[in-house]
Amino acid sequence: MAVPKVLPHTVEQVQALLDSAEVRALIADLQETRWTGRPGYPLRAMVGMALVKSLYALPTWTRAARLVAEHKALQDVLGAIPSVYACYRFTAKLLHHAAMLDACMTRVLASLQVEMPNIGTHVAIDGSDLPAYANGQRYLHNHGPERTRYSDPDASWGHRSSISTRKGGGYYGYKLHAAIDTHTGLPIAWQVQTARDSEVPMVPVLLDKLAARGIVPTHAMLDKGYDANTVYDECERRGIRPIVPLRKTGKVLAGEHKPPTCEHGTWTFAGSDAKRGASKWRCPTDACTPASTWIKADRLHTLVPRSTKRWGDLYRERTAVEREFGRLKHEWALLPLRVRRIERVRLHADLSILGRLAVALDVARQGHSASSVA
Repeated sequence: MAVPKVLPHTVEQVQALLDSAEVRALIADLQETRWTGRPGYPLRAMVGMALVKSLYALPTWTRAARLVAEHKALQDVLGAIPSVYACYRFTAKLLHHAAMLDACMTRVLASLQVEMPNIGTHVAIDGSDLPAYANGQRYLHNHGPERTRYSDPDASWGHRSSISTRKGGGYYGYKLHAAIDTHTGLPIAWQVQTARDSEVPMVPVLLDKLAARGIVPTHAMLDKGYDANTVYDECERRGIRPIVPLRKTGKVLAGEHKPPTCEHGTWTFAGSDAKRGASKWRCPTDACTPASTWIKADRLHTLVPRSTKRWGDLYRERTAVEREFGRLKHEWALLPLRVRRIERVRLHADLSILGRLAVALDVARQGHSASSVA
């Protein structure tokens, strides 16, 4: 099935998201938590505000409330004009009932699996920087003492790579670790940690989240920073083939990762056996005795050999994760952060990704209905 493109967001799309079964279930779950006190704004309006903030890429509740206050069509869809203070109170409510929001995410992803049965077959895993809403200067002044107090005490120092518009180096903040479906470009598992937390331990966390949502990839593409034995072991233990380039370690410099050779030349790849956990290599002339040998799979010799065209084709899919980080940051209000403390940053990321997934689900359903009519 062709992947539907996300169309420019409209008021009708906000209406469609609020009317979807997955979001209506979230509203009903939150409604059950009301038992006393003043009624307040309708929960449908508050959930709608969260969607509006993500869909229109607004970094703060202040701008979201201002947009709705000036937009008659949005007011009609939401059924109310929530104040910015109500939005902040709603944020506290979502933090307290995080399990309900997570259940909504699970429902949306389950529906996406129905519309896109192959979602999650190939995933790309990586982490991306989220600079904190805090003073990012490490020192109080030039050549002075290191800063000890920050406005966001949960954030930490980490390192990020350079890009075309920014040099690499240290930054103060958080990191979003995500598994992206390479076919659709959609995030299907994610976790926000502080900047200093290593990327390698997050691989099994993301793979477990995928398994809990009924998604079992066949291949996982990761960059060179994930070239560690634990990554290969965790992937293979789950039946996933890791596609990771090698770092120039001592064994690699010594050439231990290369295929076997003999007097007849370099041996050729002759297939892999996942149950055996090894790949088969054959003498190019079959003159050797034995003419083939099995090499146990490890970091240096993977079940999908790096020398094959298949490995190269699979690794090129890894760019999907870089593109998706750019979309989330610039089109779905993931950045700039305007909240502090890790639990609020995680909620902010969840709401941004919820908007992204909900719109993709709505567009996929429209594509199905249109094709069925045709």
